Amino acid sequence: MNETFLLVIVIIGLIMLIWDCVEVGRNDAANLVNAVFGARVMARNTAVLIAGIAVILGATFAAPVMETARKGIFDPSAFSVLDPHVAIQAVMVIYITAYLVDTVLLHTYSAFGMPVSTTASLVFELVGAAAAVAWMSGVGSQVVSWDKVGTVISAIIISIIISGVAGWMMQRMFRGAIREQPANPLRVLQHGPWIAGMMFSGLSWFLIMKGLKSVSFIKQLKSATFDEVGPVVMLLMMWAIFTFIVHICLRLNKEKGPKLLFRITAVVGMICLSFAFGQNDLANCASPGLSSFWLYQNMDKGTTAATEIPIPMIALFGCGVLMVIGMSSKNAQRVTRAAVNTGSQYDHVALYAPKWCRRIAQTFVKEHDPETELAPPAQLNEDGKRVHFDPLRASVIMSVSASVIALASSSGIPVSTTYVTFACVVSTGMADGVMARGDADRKIGRAIWTVFSWFAGAGIAMAAAGLVGAFIFKFEYFGLALALGGNFLIRFLVSKRSAAHEQAHHVNVPKI
Repeated sequence: MNETFLLVIVIIGLIMLIWDCVEVGRNDAANLVNAVFGARVMARNTAVLIAGIAVILGATFAAPVMETARKGIFDPSAFSVLDPHVAIQAVMVIYITAYLVDTVLLHTYSAFGMPVSTTASLVFELVGAAAAVAWMSGVGSQVVSWDKVGTVISAIIISIIISGVAGWMMQRMFRGAIREQPANPLRVLQHGPWIAGMMFSGLSWFLIMKGLKSVSFIKQLKSATFDEVGPVVMLLMMWAIFTFIVHICLRLNKEKGPKLLFRITAVVGMICLSFAFGQNDLANCASPGLSSFWLYQNMDKGTTAATEIPIPMIALFGCGVLMVIGMSSKNAQRVTRAAVNTGSQYDHVALYAPKWCRRIAQTFVKEHDPETELAPPAQLNEDGKRVHFDPLRASVIMSVSASVIALASSSGIPVSTTYVTFACVVSTGMADGVMARGDADRKIGRAIWTVFSWFAGAGIAMAAAGLVGAFIFKFEYFGLALALGGNFLIRFLVSKRSAAHEQAHHVNVPKI
């Protein structure tokens, strides 16, 4: 074993960890504020700050998902059949390979305003790198936990479907009650309590009772209540309590209460989604870099024991801070703009979609009937900026997305916040009828293009990680230098290309 080479891997891995956290902030984490910002509930910088704090807090409860990313996708102990020194090097090469590919992949997607999943990317990168290194070392394909990979992929797909269906159903139901008047005092006083009560009870259930089920206090609470009333009765009781509280608050403040209710539910939903994101996606992002460092620090214990050592929460705190920095970048704003425009209630938006995607979309676009329109009329806020969602729709997007992510996190299954929120943006837009007018073919075409890019990105991530991992394991310094050179070169070319793309497709259009 070349200990100097391992030290170089660790140093580069920690640098890549910093880099990857910022890139995740530019893409995945940027989606946390899309609905709140699109509804003009608050300024983007303010939303980023609040969401960032919630992400950092959520990371302190990320252990189950982090273990999935650290040793669930591939089994480090499978390399124990090799010389201990070679086994350590093989596992560390897998971890750093994931970052070398992930940083350039996320940068490319963010530069073009395309949302992509850190979770899905890392899963396929770990699979590709682990399979390649195992083949090069003669260990065999058993190093990859194919059952777990299948579970994660299935969970990602199912979470997208659940988010889309639940978003559409809730938006239709709530819109049917509120109609196009989310700030009308009479309608909000009549329907606001039960709608907000349902949102708050769902968020409380999935985030606290499910997402924090390992916390001792929550364990005691569940054991004390479940045996008595059961989960269904408990949910109904929570709904009744929250409905009563909201009703009292609205009655006490009849003037401002109806105007603020759905703004408040949207912000609460964003905080819960950000907390769930910290439990899930942040853990995935941090796992390879922190795992390689702890493996190097404890290499005398072997690959099996070293990957059992707990990762301190202070390290996840630092990763959360880096992610917030990335959320404030120009590329993050591009991701926000594209996602918001895809589900915008405005007829004409600045959005790129390939011609073949728009042709497919045209087969789904029905002739628009103004009588069936449910969303409020498009309008500008006090600062003259477009309001793409009303607060009711922003609340549905946030609450459904947060519930789905928290449920997955409680089961230790890494799923994609990006995919879930994007599915909710599109499905609630369909429920409101905003995907059937104006640039409908452009909006649906963009959705098709985005989903296609998700699958293409997964394949690229796995193939690239396999190639890079094999080169680094075989040629060590030369392979590492070649991988770093390719990373920097692709980033440079993407930056130039994306700037031209931005100029070509977003010039002389209203800004969001």
